[in-house]
Amino acid sequence: MSGLTPESPIPTEIKLHKASRKLEVAFSDGARFELPFEFLRVYSPSAEVRGHGPGQEVLQAGKQFVDIERIEPVGQYAVALEFSDKHNSGIYSWDYLYDLGANYAAKWEDYLRRMEAAGASRVPADHKYT
Repeated sequence: MSGLTPESPIPTEIKLHKASRKLEVAFSDGARFELPFEFLRVYSPSAEVRGHGPGQEVLQAGKQFVDIERIEPVGQYAVALEFSDKHNSGIYSWDYLYDLGANYAAKWEDYLRRMEAAGASRVPADHKYT
């Protein structure tokens, strides 16, 4: 990503939908995305998830029921999300959020393929079905 430019779409509205576990983001170009909390968590821009270079990504398993507990603005260019698993080190720039929304289907399918290849589960190991 090249970063924000004066032409970059910026959020005009950000809504947290706790019941459906989605973050709704509307942008200045008219685009609107509903991004599941799990998707945002597994694609966190943090070094903990992305690593420090190509090929160092860490597959995030067991995040199906993760919640967003807090959203904090970071200047005029991003938000920091705090998740219920206490992950809070990712800074989601406007261009990164836009990229996640615009490429949601492909990124989600890629994540599911990587999970299957690793024999990993989206369900947390300590989750109890009721």
